[in-house]
Amino acid sequence: MAHSGISILFEGQNFHRLLAGFGVTLRVAVIVLLIGGALGVVLGALRTLNRRWLQVLLRGYLEVFRIVPTVVLLFVVYYIVPQAFGLNLSGEAVAIVTFALWTAAEMSDIVRGALIAVPRHQLEAAEALGLDRTQQFRYVLLPQALPIALPGTINLATRIIKTTSLLLMISVMDIVNVGQTLVEANAHKHPAFAFWVYGTMFVMYYVLCAPLSWWAKHTEKKRLEVANG
Repeated sequence: MAHSGISILFEGQNFHRLLAGFGVTLRVAVIVLLIGGALGVVLGALRTLNRRWLQVLLRGYLEVFRIVPTVVLLFVVYYIVPQAFGLNLSGEAVAIVTFALWTAAEMSDIVRGALIAVPRHQLEAAEALGLDRTQQFRYVLLPQALPIALPGTINLATRIIKTTSLLLMISVMDIVNVGQTLVEANAHKHPAFAFWVYGTMFVMYYVLCAPLSWWAKHTEKKRLEVANG
C-alpha cells in the first residue's frame, strides 16, 4: 500500500490538529480546576458552619451533581439555559460552566472532609488564644487541612481531564472530537489508521493522568506516615 496507518497520522495537518485538540482539552481542564476548585474551597468551608439551612442547601447542591449524569447537565446548560435566558454561549464556555459547577460540588466535599478531620483540640486551643473564626481558618484549619485534601484534589484533577472527553457531545474540537473527525476522513486509506489515532489519544491521556495518579498515591502515603508518627 502507498500509505501505512501511522504515516497517514503524520500526513498534512493531521497530527498538528490532534495536538491542537489536546490543547483544547488541557485548557478546559485547567480553567475548570481553577474556577471549580476555588469555588469548592469556599463551599467546603461553608459546609462546616453550624447553619442548618445552609447545610441543607449545600448538601442538595452536592447531591444534584452526584446523582445526575454529567452529560445530562452538559446538555441542559448547552440547549436549555441559553434559550431560557437569551444567552449566546460557545460550546467551550458551556463546558467550563458545567464542569466547574460539578468540580465545585466534588471539591466542597473534599474540603469539608479535610476540615473536619483536623483534631477538635486544635480549634479549642485556637479559641483559648482568642482567635476569631477567620483567624482559626487561616492559621489553624487550612494549614492542617491542605495536606489532607491534596490527594483527593489530585484525583479530582484526573477525573476532570477524563470528563473533558464529553466535549465531543457539544461539538467542541477537543482531542476526542478531532480524533473522531480524522478517523472518519482518513480511515478508508488504511484499515489500521483508527488504531494509530486512538492509540495516540490513549498515550496522551495516560502521560497526562498517570503522573497525577502516582502523585496522589505518594502524597496520601506520605500523609499517613506523618499522621502515624
